Amino acid sequence: MNREALDKYIKNVYRVTAEFPWLSAPTFAVYRHQSNNKWFAVIMEIPKNKLCMEEEGNINIVNLKSDPLLIGSLILDKGIYPAYHMNKYHWNSVILDGSIPDKDIEIMIKDSYNLTYTKPRG
Repeated sequence: MNREALDKYIKNVYRVTAEFPWLSAPTFAVYRHQSNNKWFAVIMEIPKNKLCMEEEGNINIVNLKSDPLLIGSLILDKGIYPAYHMNKYHWNSVILDGSIPDKDIEIMIKDSYNLTYTKPRG
């Protein structure tokens, strides 16, 4: 899945549009719950070396919240890294270059969405 496909998927399934809150980082897109404003996905374009990749250039990633019990096993998969610029105990970075099946990314987005959702009191 690439960045554009991921944006379209999130819009269609979760009915939220990207916000671009940082003038200094105009490629960083935040997706948040409408009910509680918590982020569930952040798409960024970052230098590959920020993920300890040896190649030159930039790469698109999405940061997603995960169950801390799963983080250790998730980052063993090719294309999933400890979170860039976020809490590495709760978040991971997934590269958006087509190397991870779309269904796997969709499952991780659903998990992130559910982990950041606050159930209404009542």
